[in-house]
Amino acid sequence: MTDIQAYDYRSPTLSDKGIYYFCGEFTQPSVKDAITWIMDSNLDSNFSTDHLTMMITSQGGDLFAAFALIDVMRGSKLPIHTVGLGIIASAGLLAFIAGENGYRSVTPNTSILSHQWSWGAFGKEHELVSTQKQYDLTTKRMIAHYKKCTNLEEEIIREKLLPPQDIWLSAEEAKRYGLVDKVRNLK
Repeated sequence: MTDIQAYDYRSPTLSDKGIYYFCGEFTQPSVKDAITWIMDSNLDSNFSTDHLTMMITSQGGDLFAAFALIDVMRGSKLPIHTVGLGIIASAGLLAFIAGENGYRSVTPNTSILSHQWSWGAFGKEHELVSTQKQYDLTTKRMIAHYKKCTNLEEEIIREKLLPPQDIWLSAEEAKRYGLVDKVRNLK
């Protein structure tokens, strides 16, 4: 092998440094790559960092897709640090707060939206009864996730973070509620 063949001309990528940038709406297809990245990183014995960093810019999307990603984040043997950029809203916020406590940071100009989830339903009475059960289960799942990630009581979560209206927070306000650990510029 010549020296030219042995040299890797490829520039390092974010993934090489343990960084994944999730930008966009949460859907089943969009979380697939993030889930695969986490799982591959956990399986790679040559992985060079002791944690993963997921940067998130998202206006939200499919709550069930977000919970699929959250479950994989929680199961990762490599701790996952999260960084919010620009906007972390709705399902994006849920994924963001699933990052390792102490390592969830946002940039100073990030907008943060917390709100109750919404879901349209129609059908016959028996179908709507079943839909109501799914709605109740999902609401309980959201409350449990907020409690785990913020250490707030359910009453405070419902009053301050999940009331009937949308709640927009500055980076500093989100920090006061335990949604964010650090407000900082990227370096």
